[in-house]
Amino acid sequence: MEKTLVADEEFNGVDFNQKSAKGTDFENCQFLNCSFASADLTDTCFSECEFDACDLSSAKITNTAFKDVSFCDCKLLGLKFESCNKFLLEFRFEGCQIDYTTFYQLKLPKTEFKNCSLKEADFTETDFSGSRFKIATLAEQYLKMLNWKRQTSEQQRITASTLKKTEWQNHDFRKMV
Repeated sequence: MEKTLVADEEFNGVDFNQKSAKGTDFENCQFLNCSFASADLTDTCFSECEFDACDLSSAKITNTAFKDVSFCDCKLLGLKFESCNKFLLEFRFEGCQIDYTTFYQLKLPKTEFKNCSLKEADFTETDFSGSRFKIATLAEQYLKMLNWKRQTSEQQRITASTLKKTEWQNHDFRKMV
């Protein structure tokens, strides 16, 4: 199947449940107030794209590529980022609601979460080396990420090492333990 390439376009208020994006390559595109909620984005590639005030909740992102993508004021509930294409995976989040989302075993170096809600997000075995969390709402997922009881001593050492390389601003995790 031949892929469709869309470059340097701006989409405003588009409902991608009505207009299929499955298998499309988007390069340097802007998505403003668009709905991808529950849309099938399988095999779609977003490269150097910006999402502003979009809803991607429960979208199917199997083998979806996010290469240098930014999300601002977006709703990303229940996404399974571990199922997306991991090659050149890079994104930034600002003012986003990322609750109930999973990042299981992903390598997310230098990822920035600024003013985001990450309630019940699953970061189990995720590598956040060099990442930055600025005033993010982090609750139980911090403990889930560590999950000390189920980790071997080697996994605990790796997790602790990763957390030392992660920048946590405006957080007091002592209250959580």
